[in-house]
Amino acid sequence: MTQVISIINLKGGVGKTTITVAVAEFLAVEHQKRVLVIDLDPQTNSTVALIGEEEWAKRNQNSQTLHALFKDHIDDTYTFEMEKSIVRKASNLRGGLENLHVLPSSLDFVKIQDRLINIWQTALIRPYDVLKNAVKSHLDDYDYVLIDCPPNLGIVTQNGLNISHWYLIPTIPDHLSTYGIPQIISSVKNFNRKKEGGEVKLLGVVASLYRSSVNRHNNTLDRLAAKVQSGELPRLFETRVPLASKAADATYYDVNGINTLKQKYGNSTENLYGSFQSLTEELLTYVQI
Repeated sequence: MTQVISIINLKGGVGKTTITVAVAEFLAVEHQKRVLVIDLDPQTNSTVALIGEEEWAKRNQNSQTLHALFKDHIDDTYTFEMEKSIVRKASNLRGGLENLHVLPSSLDFVKIQDRLINIWQTALIRPYDVLKNAVKSHLDDYDYVLIDCPPNLGIVTQNGLNISHWYLIPTIPDHLSTYGIPQIISSVKNFNRKKEGGEVKLLGVVASLYRSSVNRHNNTLDRLAAKVQSGELPRLFETRVPLASKAADATYYDVNGINTLKQKYGNSTENLYGSFQSLTEELLTYVQI
């Protein structure tokens, strides 16, 4: 059974996209899984990291992004085609990975954010059902679907949650980044009341951009661990993704000649490669197809 995981945090800059892209690549390469990344974030970082700016610009111009899907439902037009919009052989590893695909986002999402609530008036469907209706016949083609959600809990994020079995919260282990976790959990619980086909469950919290030498990071992790013990959180992942200079390089698509994950994420003292390898293996123990 396909497992769909939304990656969410209300705060930007917490490593959400880096984790999405890395886990997708590790699932595809080291575990030979069929993976689809759905980029719902208007910043389009996952998209550009997996297909590059040039390919994204071409597809954006040809209405082959999720912006076109939502805009069609607002304007009662028919420009978006799912088959043509899924990018196959994504990633700059080995010139593209056969089993890693991406459904691109668009910067133009920002232009229609305020109009999304009007979808039900033109399309006669619930605003949070748009993505579900579009992808439902394609999900069985994949083992894992990872959804990079925008840093809010609006209609676009709800579309991701509506097709998800799980949601994952990456966070820098500090006060500001973890502050919104209770709000995320509460909002998802409320959304589950109207979700059909089973609730979306919290998979856990992943510490990212972690620095072992910073006391506030370790103190925050202790507090999160206490919440797990009290039952407020289901899980704090044992893997901690370090703050590493290599992380920014790894999301830069226009680097040629990368054939291995170790080339892409290794060669640094922070052991980013080992962290993502461990994180992916840990995720697989909790979410099995």
